[in-house]
Amino acid sequence: MAIEFKDGMYVDEHGRTILDPTVYKDWQIAEAAEKTLPSVDAFREQLGLLPEEIIPHGKTPKLDFIRIMNRLKDKPNGKLIEVTAITPTPLGEGKSTTSLGLIEGLGRLGKNVGGCLRQPSGGPTMNVKGTAAGGGNALLIPMTEFSLGLTGDINDIMNAHNLAMVALNARMQHERNHDDEWLSKRGLKRLDIDPKRIEMGWVIDFCAQGLRNIIMGIGGNLDGYLMESRFGIAVSSELMAILAVARDLKDLRERIGRIVVAYDRKGNPVTTEDLEVAGAMTAWMRNTINPTMCYTVEHQPVLVHAGPFANIAIGQSSVIGDRLALKLFDYHVTESGFAADIGFEKFWNVKTRLSGLTPNVSVLVATIRALKMHGGGPAVAPGRPLPTEYTQENLALLEKGCENLLHHVATIQKSGINPVVCINQFYTDTDAEIALVRRICREHGVRCAVSNHWRYGGEGAIELAQAVVDACNDPVDLKFLYPMEMPLRERVERIAREVYGADGVDWAPLAVEKAKRFESDPKYADYCTMMVKTHLSLSHEPAWKGVPKGWRLPIRDILEYGGAKFLCPMAGTISMMPGTSSDPAYRRVDIDTETGEVRGLF
Repeated sequence: MAIEFKDGMYVDEHGRTILDPTVYKDWQIAEAAEKTLPSVDAFREQLGLLPEEIIPHGKTPKLDFIRIMNRLKDKPNGKLIEVTAITPTPLGEGKSTTSLGLIEGLGRLGKNVGGCLRQPSGGPTMNVKGTAAGGGNALLIPMTEFSLGLTGDINDIMNAHNLAMVALNARMQHERNHDDEWLSKRGLKRLDIDPKRIEMGWVIDFCAQGLRNIIMGIGGNLDGYLMESRFGIAVSSELMAILAVARDLKDLRERIGRIVVAYDRKGNPVTTEDLEVAGAMTAWMRNTINPTMCYTVEHQPVLVHAGPFANIAIGQSSVIGDRLALKLFDYHVTESGFAADIGFEKFWNVKTRLSGLTPNVSVLVATIRALKMHGGGPAVAPGRPLPTEYTQENLALLEKGCENLLHHVATIQKSGINPVVCINQFYTDTDAEIALVRRICREHGVRCAVSNHWRYGGEGAIELAQAVVDACNDPVDLKFLYPMEMPLRERVERIAREVYGADGVDWAPLAVEKAKRFESDPKYADYCTMMVKTHLSLSHEPAWKGVPKGWRLPIRDILEYGGAKFLCPMAGTISMMPGTSSDPAYRRVDIDTETGEVRGLF
């Protein structure tokens, strides 16, 4: 890699200027890259799209999914590359950064490459995690638009979700205040909703712990139905899960109609279709099926579509995004949320099954920092300085921590998908530490590449890109962890033992009761299993690092997502509404009142 340092920036062998991310902030790197961004028409021509297949929205147009797929339906698919990670520290280990760096690296090799990433939630963006736009010179632009709402998909989901709650509460009020004759005159049938069995709450796209549990309808008979309720973060909405797995608009409409909002007093489900609100909800979401086009700082196209979390949802960009990208790109990069025990497992057994697409390779992102933590290093906390064990050479911690890396490698290998370990290099990593991880991977027969994309962009990711291209040429023997015919509790047992490393599963009485009902009803035979678990450990306990031994997975409840067709066994205590920290990111976000440009995003 021929890179020269000059006047606070790097210049590569082609004369391209690379801003030094140890000197410049992410928003400054993004700002510089946006000034030279080609026009939307240039990207349209590059991708071979017709003018009517672009839905204008400034620098971030939407792509008309239905039009493009109808025209390109017979075109062969490109290579599908999935990016996952080892169990992360609370700081994250750079999957989005690596995904973007890999796209840039493949671009440096002259490949027709792009990707599809998830849209960030306003909760993490304004809290401690940041925008998920990558970082340094492996960054998504335009960063401000990407971070602050983009083309409105999350707002549309919030409106559609909350409309269902408006319909539910209004119906409960009218049924309480009026008799059957009054209802009949208005074309309404009494649903007799049980106020103690409301399945949905409200959503907002911020981390608002004060809204986790609320009382609504306080006042008189005209002020709604008095009941307990709750808020979740918008990306935990079943509508986001549905957008991630729907194949087209027709599928989206059908799934929205099956959402179970509540149960009646006889125990029968009450759906959005019963409330006659499913059509209006789909109307709110009509534009969400079209992915949005963004770009890397090196100007490769990247689609953005859907944004579900991985510890409480599917954690993937959409099936629609993958289907479209594989027609547009020869190499398509996507990522799965959190570590391979959560995000990759759902990519493997849910998304790949629903999409019918066969991945060519899975990139497993690891950092020296996280491996040291799994080797017994001290706790890592956002907003606090890293202990010296993570910034100084410590081969003993690192070697012990590689047990976590090899556990995730084994999970990927069980799927039949080819793994490539990516060491996401930090400038504090030493040559001896990197050599140790390379040696361990080599001894276990696993491809390993070092990538310094954060610092050098595509130039720093060439070794990774070459390893991925090489792996894409290997045959794939895709095999799922369990057949769909397997009963729910047996599926969970297999996931717990073979992916998490548990000795077995312990079921709470409520979970057993629900599991028996789901297993005995043919309606649920084709429902996917969507595990709900912490991302900070292979186990259900966030503090258990490395590869925990001698433990059992507790399942306390099972959530039903009737529209997405998910059954979600819940391990431990997971909140659908995160909390805002004492030092949130919004304290540093502001606007330049002269130019209108946003500062402080990261």
